[in-house]
Amino acid sequence: MAEAKNVLLIVVDQWRGDTVSYLGHPCVRTPHLDALCRDGVTFRNAYTQCVPCGPARASLLTGLYMMNHRVTQNGVPLDARHGNLAHALRQAGYDPAFIGYTTTTPDPRTTSPADPRFSALGELMAGWTPIARLDPARRPYFDWLRAREVDVPADPNDIWLPAEPNPAGPGATLAASRIDSAHSDTSWATEHGLAYLRGAGAQPWFLHLGYYRPHPPFIAPSPYNALYDPDEVPPPVRAATPEAEAAQHPLLAYQLGHVEQAKFFRDGAGLGRNMDEAAVRRMRAAYYGLISEIDEHLGRIVAYLKESGQYDNTLIVFTSDHGEQLGDHYLLGKQGYFDESFHIPLVIRDPGAPGTHGGIVNSFAESVDVMPTILEWLGAPVPRVCDGASLRPFLDGKTPADWRAQAHYEYDFRPYYEAAGTPPPLGLTIDQCGLSIIRDARFKYVHFDALPPLFFDLQADPNQFRDLTGDPEYAAEILNYAQKMLSWRMHHAERTLTGYSSSPAGLLSVA
Repeated sequence: MAEAKNVLLIVVDQWRGDTVSYLGHPCVRTPHLDALCRDGVTFRNAYTQCVPCGPARASLLTGLYMMNHRVTQNGVPLDARHGNLAHALRQAGYDPAFIGYTTTTPDPRTTSPADPRFSALGELMAGWTPIARLDPARRPYFDWLRAREVDVPADPNDIWLPAEPNPAGPGATLAASRIDSAHSDTSWATEHGLAYLRGAGAQPWFLHLGYYRPHPPFIAPSPYNALYDPDEVPPPVRAATPEAEAAQHPLLAYQLGHVEQAKFFRDGAGLGRNMDEAAVRRMRAAYYGLISEIDEHLGRIVAYLKESGQYDNTLIVFTSDHGEQLGDHYLLGKQGYFDESFHIPLVIRDPGAPGTHGGIVNSFAESVDVMPTILEWLGAPVPRVCDGASLRPFLDGKTPADWRAQAHYEYDFRPYYEAAGTPPPLGLTIDQCGLSIIRDARFKYVHFDALPPLFFDLQADPNQFRDLTGDPEYAAEILNYAQKMLSWRMHHAERTLTGYSSSPAGLLSVA
């Protein structure tokens, strides 16, 4: 009898790709993730396809670029015709278990406008078996706290207020949240994950284990709030002033004038651009503390797999839906066109390829590659519509000769439900609010539907302060990258049925 093949897909939220100590971050300490890196393969240049959560998770779990699944913002429906990883797993004989959220809105053509899922603002994508769901209101988590006789405030979100006044002065860390670490949302996810694994039995299993952190509010429970000295964290990468930063592009100017601290701190006030360096450093120390908390819980999950004898037949994939600006370019959150929002961690541990464990891959990986990688490892067919490609060759220490030499990602800045009634920015229509990016090791080109493009020389200007679109010396390169982007879009145009053809002999598969 063939040995059971299990899969653990761990998806965290808003974890920057450069914030991994195994890849040389100067202060973040993630010993358990580092151990997984030493026991697997780490992709240094992995990128999500789009932001924020809903679009990013649609790409991760359907294998499609945003230009094909068209979930352009949180709250925008996912077309019911699209398959996803859960459906493919069921065809392979798995019952895909789910902890966390997908921020998916159902197709309105398949149900009534009165369907309560349209007010949930984050329904679970079809096909998954929910073990513990965390909707945007986080009601299941708050109910879990009440069941454990935790004192939950009248407004449950107030658990993320400081337990005591925040100190001031050099080196001062943000105060801990009012919730203790044993009852944090990270603990909530881990407890449900361990309960599932204990009851999984001998049958092959698949578990999507989702963590809410290090997503804001940027406040950590004790002792994680005090693990990092703000004076020792990296300072923000930004121009001398917000005004100098805003001069680069109309979209950046707009975002710098609208991103509010209250979306990132329960007690926040004012614009994110107004945070001085000391405030940014305190925020980063809290963010790193949330990362260290997840790391400790990752250690608990891996330890159980080893104790139960399942570690050596379990594929483990660790990744994030998207990144976080964290004060770079005076921005907070995930938005715009800077790499901080799109660069993500990606670690894959294939128990059957010990010879490559500890390896670091510099080739570009994309979140759409996760679905075909998992399916190929399981011996299941990869749907033709997947825009990604399996990363299995890298897990075996090989680089395919035709592997992509660049990464692509997209962003749509139309208003969504949090700004209902707000017109699109900059005098645009909602269908003009798109941008698309192609970047390789040397250059980065940003194309807008209805705004000026951007072009950066990443070798000379790695932090992307100088737009070169007005420099005639780069005119030929800009045209070259615009053509590359057009070719990419043509190659990945929607192709659900393009692999079939009628013929005198009947239906043919021509894929």
